[in-house]
Amino acid sequence: MSVAWDDDPVVAAWPGLPRIEGAETADVCVVGLGGSGLAAVAELVDRGLSVVGLDAGRVGAGAAGRNGGFLLAGPSAFLHTAVLRWGVSAVELYRATLAELDRLADMLGNDVIRRTGSIRLAGLPGEPVTDTDTADRDADLADCMRLAAVLRENGFAAEDYQSELGRGIFLPDDAAMNPARRALGMASLLTARATLYEYSPAVRIEPGLVHTDAGSVSAPVILVAIDGKLELALPELRGRVRTARLQMLGTRPVAPRRLPCPVYCRWGYDYAQQDAHGRLFVGGGRDRFADSEWTTATEPTQPVQDYIEEVARRMAGTDVTVSTRWGASVAYTDDGRPLCAEVAPGVVAFGAYNGTGNLVGPLAARSAVGLAVDGAPIPDYFCN
Repeated sequence: MSVAWDDDPVVAAWPGLPRIEGAETADVCVVGLGGSGLAAVAELVDRGLSVVGLDAGRVGAGAAGRNGGFLLAGPSAFLHTAVLRWGVSAVELYRATLAELDRLADMLGNDVIRRTGSIRLAGLPGEPVTDTDTADRDADLADCMRLAAVLRENGFAAEDYQSELGRGIFLPDDAAMNPARRALGMASLLTARATLYEYSPAVRIEPGLVHTDAGSVSAPVILVAIDGKLELALPELRGRVRTARLQMLGTRPVAPRRLPCPVYCRWGYDYAQQDAHGRLFVGGGRDRFADSEWTTATEPTQPVQDYIEEVARRMAGTDVTVSTRWGASVAYTDDGRPLCAEVAPGVVAFGAYNGTGNLVGPLAARSAVGLAVDGAPIPDYFCN
């Protein structure tokens, strides 16, 4: 299963990291080296702590490097919905993610973090196919307008949008990236400051000790930075988080700048961005195949891929040629708040980002470090 993001020359040239062999000791062990795990490593070494980090595969080869590459402010639920559920903490999270986006841009530069804005489109691009599609699009557009109103009320930018793609809102503060480049870029900045291992899956995690097939890490603090399959790594979390598969595909180039920035539509369930070469990276459809997508499997399936291919055609405005297909595991919570919690003495887990962890994940990472090292309280926008 190839992943289109990995075609990037910087990603393809990644030299790799060693596997762990034997016993290691550190102040902290971080399990999972995606965007949030690497953010935790950075925070820990900035505090002068020794860190060993483990990843089950290549750095960023899980959901952190296989997602849509959207850097969207706020929680997984649209802000107006999140405010109704959580109150003012949803607005606090929105502000915190904007600050996190600035931090990432300063760290990795414009080559990795592209300040493009994003478009929330009402319905799929093109004309509705059925009366139901028309009604759904009208309801989606009304919800876009409600979101824009709440964003403006809280001082966030939102603009009405209309083009050949359709109608919706433009959010100028958002950004785009190649998620694999983001993860490997962060890892390259940390390899001289922490001991990082690839292809070293944790087979058992217990207070003070992480076991792998070929070694172990002894540490008084263990941070488990896993999103999808978190409940498998830590059975204590079964019932609190639930893993789902998200599927994507990549196309051969279509008309350049057909998508001026990341576009998500149909209530955010379908999404795409276009790279500088004209290729589309498209995902979605999980809501239409929910029964089959609550799974820890990651292999693409034909029904979902057929649907996503139609989304890609609508995004392109013409027929497309698919070059790659892939899937990844992510985790969800019942109320949409990501998890950041101590699950055993000295073991803190953070993840379950509900499909939108690119900015929320690093915030959860620093909250986890604060909880584990300082005993600091967790913000209300996280589950504890």
